[in-house]
Amino acid sequence: MRALKKMLVIVDTRQDKHLALARARLLAKATGATIHALAPNPRANEASLKVLETLIKPLQDEGLDVIPHEQWHNNAVETIIHVRQAEGCDLVVKQAKRADNVAKVISTPEDWSLLRKCRVPVLMVKHTDPWTNGKILAAIDANPNDSEHQVLNEVILEYAAAIAGVADAECHIASAHPAPMLSSADPDKQTQEGMRFSYQAGCKPFADRYEIPAEDIHVEEGPAETLIPAIAKRIDADLVVMGTVARTGIKGALMGNTAELLLGAIECDVLTLKPRDIMEPLEQTLYRF
Repeated sequence: MRALKKMLVIVDTRQDKHLALARARLLAKATGATIHALAPNPRANEASLKVLETLIKPLQDEGLDVIPHEQWHNNAVETIIHVRQAEGCDLVVKQAKRADNVAKVISTPEDWSLLRKCRVPVLMVKHTDPWTNGKILAAIDANPNDSEHQVLNEVILEYAAAIAGVADAECHIASAHPAPMLSSADPDKQTQEGMRFSYQAGCKPFADRYEIPAEDIHVEEGPAETLIPAIAKRIDADLVVMGTVARTGIKGALMGNTAELLLGAIECDVLTLKPRDIMEPLEQTLYRF
């Protein structure tokens, strides 16, 4: 996990509450990172910039390095990516938006689009409680036969454990497993206990590496989009760290990625990551069009 030096914080100056800015303040105080506060605004003017400057002044008065930006490049997501690239930010921090079911079918919600296109970690903020002495939940797919997810799992646990270390918090692991497959040639997949054991085995190398106790490993049967939120709520997680992939086209618009479906169901903050080797090509592809 790279040291956090710069973060891009998305600020909607029309709102009364600024959860992302509050979270960025805590992160900056813990890491010393510079905050680039961006208000995407197609009608920016001197008055609107003054509102943004007023919002960040209390942070500057605390000695934090906060730089205001008010820009617009075609749409909000492209504006975020443009400024992130220009400033070399390591993290994007944004308050999670609520999207109704009709909007999800008609168009891709803004947050979903950002998760798909941004090549650096994206932190979706839902509360302002400190993570200190709390619980960080690493949501992985522990299928031992899925090498692609193993690569992503490495990144998820690296970030989750690092954050837990900085915050003096507990690091937990959660993985959903499918129902038993009676027709499978593998006897371990024919019973619920066999499936659970197989997925627990997939979690064990990470638990050993990051010294996570067995009681903090949660492997249960069910779809990830319902099971992970339930586990997060049960253990009172402050942050869920999970991976996402860049699914596009009609299938992506109608179904969304698991991380995108989880985003609306999880009540705490959510940090989404991608495998390192696919992050940079995403933005390179975006700017070809």
